[in-house]
Amino acid sequence: MGYDHFMLTIGSVEIGSPFVQAALSGYSDLPMRTIAKRLGCRFTLNEVVLDKFIMYPGKKNKRDLAMTDDMHPVGGQLMGSDPDVFAEAADVMVRAGYDVMDINFGCPVKKVLGRCRGGYMLGHPDEALAIVRNVYGAVSDRVPVTVKMRRGMDDSPEAERRFFEIFDGAFEIGVSAITVHGRTVEQRYKGPSKWEFLSTLKKYAGDRVVLGSGDLFRAEDCIRMLEQTGVDGVTIARGCIGNPWIFRECEALLAGRPKPDPPTIAEQRAVIAEHCELAREFFGDDRATRIMRKHCIRYASRHPSPKKVRRAFAEDVKTPKDWQNVFDHFYDSSVDYPAIPDDDAQLVAAGAEG
Repeated sequence: MGYDHFMLTIGSVEIGSPFVQAALSGYSDLPMRTIAKRLGCRFTLNEVVLDKFIMYPGKKNKRDLAMTDDMHPVGGQLMGSDPDVFAEAADVMVRAGYDVMDINFGCPVKKVLGRCRGGYMLGHPDEALAIVRNVYGAVSDRVPVTVKMRRGMDDSPEAERRFFEIFDGAFEIGVSAITVHGRTVEQRYKGPSKWEFLSTLKKYAGDRVVLGSGDLFRAEDCIRMLEQTGVDGVTIARGCIGNPWIFRECEALLAGRPKPDPPTIAEQRAVIAEHCELAREFFGDDRATRIMRKHCIRYASRHPSPKKVRRAFAEDVKTPKDWQNVFDHFYDSSVDYPAIPDDDAQLVAAGAEG
């Protein structure tokens, strides 16, 4: 196994690595994607955007579309219910510079399902394929179109039939790749991701590009999914929140090199401080403080005293000056403390998920 076997290409876009930062609602904004890129991620996806909101000018619209020259290749992900609005929004995102257009049929949040979006579409193949057809018609002459799915609404035979109707239909329309999460919509984020389904699906798909998702919290998990299922790539979601180092670890293991040492306290401080500064520049002080609190709670999982640091980030940070106080108290760059072992960091991160 190695790079020769896993040189991921999505349509006309050569990525050169099978490790993708997933679209993470409320997380994968420009600052987070910038950090991921700098630490070895070759392809990132913007957080999912509601199609109709893209059509309205304003500050939020500009933030949703924002990118930098060194961000490419980068994917944009849309969610919605109206095929015509979906296509118009996709065109806006492509004109803004996104290199891949991804369609979200996987979000399991109840509010989303109740508004006939995201995972709702897995129960309605005709509606789902109408969206794929319109988006493909609107932008496929410029960028590849991809789809994000879960393995069905639930575990019923009817849900599986509908899954394959959408899966096959989307590829027949012309999509370049489909990402499949190994949980059902009904599961949401509970229970194990069914990797055996991904293995069966990839054998069925043949040369069609399939990416896998679900339960990818460590670099070893990512390599194991590639080996066990045969998927063409993996999209790392919760596993990269507060742990952008996972991408360089994945790259090392895939190339047959030893896994890099966990980031030292000094390295952690540098990355977290840079992320905070990028967020301040992008959102302004007040909003950046609110947004970075949830990121830093996850960054704390890598600290030798994760509970204390998580509490400090959650309770003591109200202004940019407060960030500096936490850095000075817990991330003393003059002392190179050993980082928390990977297995322990994983347990802390899992606990932070609730």
